[in-house]
Amino acid sequence: MTNTTLQLLEAGQSVWYDNIQRSLLRNGALAGMIGRGEIRGVTSNPTIFMNAITKSQDYDSSLLPLFEAGLSNEEIFFSLAVEDIQNAADLFMPLYQESHGGDGYVSLEVSPYLAHNAEATLAQAKELWQRVARPNLMIKIPATKAGLPAITEALAAGINVNVTLIFALDRYRAVMDAYMTGLEKRVAAGLPVAAIASVASFFVSRVDSNVDARLQKIIAVGGAEAEKAQALLGKAAIANAKLAYAAFQQDFGAERFQALAAQGARLQRPLWASTSTKNPAYRDVIYVEELIGPHTVNTMPPQTVVAFLDHGQVRPSLEENVDGAQQALEGLEALGISMAEVTQQLEEEGVASFSDAFTVLLKAIEGRR
Repeated sequence: MTNTTLQLLEAGQSVWYDNIQRSLLRNGALAGMIGRGEIRGVTSNPTIFMNAITKSQDYDSSLLPLFEAGLSNEEIFFSLAVEDIQNAADLFMPLYQESHGGDGYVSLEVSPYLAHNAEATLAQAKELWQRVARPNLMIKIPATKAGLPAITEALAAGINVNVTLIFALDRYRAVMDAYMTGLEKRVAAGLPVAAIASVASFFVSRVDSNVDARLQKIIAVGGAEAEKAQALLGKAAIANAKLAYAAFQQDFGAERFQALAAQGARLQRPLWASTSTKNPAYRDVIYVEELIGPHTVNTMPPQTVVAFLDHGQVRPSLEENVDGAQQALEGLEALGISMAEVTQQLEEEGVASFSDAFTVLLKAIEGRR
């Protein structure tokens, strides 16, 4: 069987696994996926840890000493998470070294409760960076308005950052600016930038879920607009991501980044997140197949990795028909669907959903206590 994820690598895209739990680290499953070249990194988020800790007995033996030590529920969570992230980072260390820091990263997110507090986000990013103490760690910081200055300062402090919850093109441009500003601060201070890595996690499938629901309302009304709306179903997410990639090529191709590259700086790769297909009417690997191109990462949940290994098709799709992507978004605006409104709503829902998962997780730890 052809390993389609290795074909992706040849096309310039790395597959990271959007999942972590202790059993995968202990039973050799994660090591096997790394060994077969199926995955080249791991991302986690509050929802993933909530599922891992609340829906398994994997953590019970570790919980007792933490309860006895009198730690708070949040301290207990981070103790468990740090241990998992360290173990995963150690499994990826050979790949990290062999790819000269290109891949082999494991991401850990700051508390979602801090999404609108820049100072607290930065303080926790620094603390987690020191606790995990692995060069192939990435700290996940959301691309909220408060997140942007924290991203710049974390990078300036030499921390690898996975910028998460990016939905809007203008916010993505602000993220690229925050990255370059962080590196420029280091260069100005005479500090090295060559070892610093960052990805920008641009969310995909949720855009279609939101836009399609708005289109369905127009279709339900009927008339001339209904036909136009029908033609745009399932088009928004890929169009949005293709335009993000065009922005990436433009901003990282410009003089500002070239000056940093001369100091050894790396590209901040776009990472396609939320790539499982939510609508059963769409191909289950559509958000992988349509977003393949150089200098990118796709972080896939377990079912998408399995599906892509089974029947994924690899072609250089990201740069196909970028004009069509622009027209699709213009078509939505013409129907009264504002992408600014869609992406703002998605950011708010994303922050809320991670906060809710974190709350469930802390309550579950309290319940085990």
